[in-house]
Amino acid sequence: MNDMNWLAIYPEILLLVMGCVVALVDLWVTDEQRRPTYWLTQLTLVVVGGMHFAYFNAGVTTYAMQGMVVADPMGHLLAGFACVATLITMVYARPYAASRDMLKGELFILSLFSLLGINVMLSANNFLVIYLGLELMSLSLYALVALRRDHAVSTEAAMKYFVLGALASGFLLYGLSMMYGATGSLTIPEVFDVISKGIPNKGVLVFGVVFVVAGLAFKLGAAPFHMWVPDVYQGAPTAVTLLIGGAPKLAAFAITVRLLVEGMLGLAVDWQQMLVVLSVMSLLVGNLAAIAQTNLKRMLAYSTIANMGFMLLGMTAGVVNDNTLSASNAYSSAMFYVVTYVLTTLGTFGMVILLSRAGHEAEEIKDLAGLARRSPWFALVMTMFMFSLAGVPPTVGFYAKLAVLQALVISGEPFYLWLAGFAVVVSLIGAFYYLRVVKVMWFDASVDTAPLAAPADVRFVMTLNGAAVLVFGLMPGGLLELCKVAIRQALAT
Repeated sequence: MNDMNWLAIYPEILLLVMGCVVALVDLWVTDEQRRPTYWLTQLTLVVVGGMHFAYFNAGVTTYAMQGMVVADPMGHLLAGFACVATLITMVYARPYAASRDMLKGELFILSLFSLLGINVMLSANNFLVIYLGLELMSLSLYALVALRRDHAVSTEAAMKYFVLGALASGFLLYGLSMMYGATGSLTIPEVFDVISKGIPNKGVLVFGVVFVVAGLAFKLGAAPFHMWVPDVYQGAPTAVTLLIGGAPKLAAFAITVRLLVEGMLGLAVDWQQMLVVLSVMSLLVGNLAAIAQTNLKRMLAYSTIANMGFMLLGMTAGVVNDNTLSASNAYSSAMFYVVTYVLTTLGTFGMVILLSRAGHEAEEIKDLAGLARRSPWFALVMTMFMFSLAGVPPTVGFYAKLAVLQALVISGEPFYLWLAGFAVVVSLIGAFYYLRVVKVMWFDASVDTAPLAAPADVRFVMTLNGAAVLVFGLMPGGLLELCKVAIRQALAT
């Protein structure tokens, strides 16, 4: 624990170095030639992602930076997925950014530093490291939202995101400071030990947990801390919206597990009730508000709120199950849900980016009208994404929802059986607005009848994305087993 162990954080070191290299290379790249920095960014993501997956395969948990960082399979697996998500986002974003004078070094540099913040959060074993990674990620995303400085809507969204994000960070920091004051430690395992041996200041600890959960709920976009999600998703450039809705959700899940499960499991009776309220409110607000939306990005934003509510159900199911194996299965179902949700979100916002063109943002649902006539293949792929979000078999979204519901039912508690039934009912309500998009694509007439053109790399990645949603739905066992292994290793340390 006293060793610096630089080997454990080589991926983060490489990511930091390459972010600086991209910034320097960008000084010598003209406005017409942004390809060197783009390919350098993509190469960095491939190498860093490969390192994380290699560390995951090793299956070893090591500590670094004198115990402030933990390099475990859960962190490496989620970090690898975060690299893949950012890589796919860059592929989708390149033609969109080029047509809006956004394909500049700032886009790549801030994306890499945002990913670095995510990596730091995923491997944090200390309250201060969590907050350091959170601020690095958040500040990069604030700047990315405001990247189009001459666009009033984007600037407004950036201001809202910054102000509310600062408020939520204050909540989280205040809660962590109270936990430190009550336990005398900033290291997560030591906080766990102090709480498990006897609660010295129960009132202070519970008060701190309230602020911690509030801060986490904001980062997840769970109701009633969801106010920023629709406005930021709609106002940000679509490429940046995809950056916000993708990899950061993996980091938010990870710090939820680190703080609540690995650090504050002795206070589970208190934070479990808060997670139940957050999940129920998120499912209701997200699904009901999405029905009234005509803007596709706002609809997907409310869909995000509802999906985060479903993920939180898996977290609460882990607390109900006293059996360690059952608890790890519940947490792994939540992890599986958030990973597959990010996979589907990449495709849905990627399709919005694809339909947009210079001078026109394809943000309205009606912009999808007649897509089946313009491009039957892309309409089929988008249908797969909508079916996955709605939880229609055989897509991966169906199995992800089923895994969470199974975790609730296995608990055997009558309240959680009712909670599972409630989740099914609101999911049926939510299916309406997803199927409405499918109806518009296949049956409504289109004003624009020109064939939908896409660069070869975008077409290839979009096809792979759609295929992954279907393949993981038909054969979910492999990915779910990876999540189980990662969670079991995290709970065992």
